Amino acid sequence: MYVKLCGLRTEADVAAAVSAGADAVGFVLTRSARQVDLDTAKRLVAAVPAGILTVAVFAGLPAREAGELAVAAGVEAVQLHGADYPRSSFDALADLPVKLIRATPLTEDTDVTVGAYGEDLLLLDSPVAGSGHRWELGSTRIEGNWLLAGGLDVHNVAEAIAQARPWGVDVSSGIESSRGVKDHGLMHGFVAAARGA
Repeated sequence: MYVKLCGLRTEADVAAAVSAGADAVGFVLTRSARQVDLDTAKRLVAAVPAGILTVAVFAGLPAREAGELAVAAGVEAVQLHGADYPRSSFDALADLPVKLIRATPLTEDTDVTVGAYGEDLLLLDSPVAGSGHRWELGSTRIEGNWLLAGGLDVHNVAEAIAQARPWGVDVSSGIESSRGVKDHGLMHGFVAAARGA
């Protein structure tokens, strides 16, 4: 089970994610309780060992601007978060040396085909990203490399994996002691619970 821990803000967060065995770590570079500035992002990315995917997360920022910030931060992937990023946003990043992650809420209009927008990974989230609101997949079945997010925590991730059968999972609020503050014990517990599912 592929596990992405998102919204990291400190070197201690990164160290905890690495020791927990995360496959990917996310840094939010747009307005959020978890936002880090470019210099902080660069410093955190530099602390991540090779083999763990580093992701810059953006919402509401024009795609090209997001891509340039991501390259400046030194990350390996760009996550465009929200249904308001059309296919053209991903096309605008196609020439950059980064992987692309399409993060979107699941609605009846959502194209759940992995790669439909040219992305490498699809992430399905709850309607309000980072809120802890529960994902709702219904009877939808998705093939390929996709991550389930939205309201996941150490207590429900195994059940969510059993129900939705994702390729991987993503968590942010579910590993926090308070909004924007990571709980390193919960980070370890979440990875262990996801892998044990």
